[in-house]
Amino acid sequence: MMARVIYIGAPEADAASFAARARSDFPGIELYATDGRGAVVEQLADAEAIIAHHFQFDDALVRHARRLRWIQSLTSGTDTIVQLPSLAPEVVITSTRGMHGPQMSELVFLQMLTLVRNFRRTLDNQRERRWERWPQPLLCGRTTVIVGVGAIAEALALRCQAFGMKVLGVSNSDRQPPGFGGIFTRRELRAAAGRADFLVLTVPLSEETENLVDERILSGMKPGAFLINVARGGVLDERALLDCLRAGRIAGAALDVFRQTPLPADDPLWAEERLIITPVLGGMSDVYLEQAYPLVKENIRHFLADRLDLMMNIVQRTGAWE
Repeated sequence: MMARVIYIGAPEADAASFAARARSDFPGIELYATDGRGAVVEQLADAEAIIAHHFQFDDALVRHARRLRWIQSLTSGTDTIVQLPSLAPEVVITSTRGMHGPQMSELVFLQMLTLVRNFRRTLDNQRERRWERWPQPLLCGRTTVIVGVGAIAEALALRCQAFGMKVLGVSNSDRQPPGFGGIFTRRELRAAAGRADFLVLTVPLSEETENLVDERILSGMKPGAFLINVARGGVLDERALLDCLRAGRIAGAALDVFRQTPLPADDPLWAEERLIITPVLGGMSDVYLEQAYPLVKENIRHFLADRLDLMMNIVQRTGAWE
């Protein structure tokens, strides 16, 4: 009998589309595909593989899958999966690391341009039919410091270069990927933040990166600088950022990720005029399944051949800080 695979879809990677592709590529695959968690529990007893977004996993899901051997996250982030108490150490976890560069980079540029040009003011003027012009600040010549030099950072760095920007990175790794003019160590983060016109966070969340950017780092930024977080809410001290924005110590910020999601309606972040809030849009795209499927297909092939060691993007449970 072929191994049983569970697929939990989402609007950008729906179950019907995935099932059609997978059954065409792997005739006879024992696949249960659904867009919701409602009936999944009944299907988990014999499940050896679960494919889903990281936010769809919880401890109950893993606990009911007693024969589980493989988890494929449809996102690059896997911190919530790795931390599940009932997750057996022998379960292989893989991610879709490397596919989110285009959409993450485009969101960061939307945030950069909106912040530096105060585009909110332009939209307010249109709404009020007010003709107002002012010199438009350029991205060209500015410095972006990217904290966490992974695949997303590499994609962003190359796009920053195309806009005539200088790019620096902060990483525990010794490597210097394309597009970066220099790499700071983690211990040098405050100094790196002081060089930034844009401090962009793309670093994974771990014990080492919890509250990585706190009051000490924020106080080292230039008054005209901006902070952008598209990583995880936990890497940033949100209260320290709010205090910094209210005091005018930096020019503004954009957050796509938060400690609590959805962001509660009464959270004071909503009311901060210097802050742009987006509802975790960074990883999304209108071609998400097309982006993810080639990697997932390759991993399914290795899984069905019982060669989990050959899978792409295997997550190390105790990885490096980057």
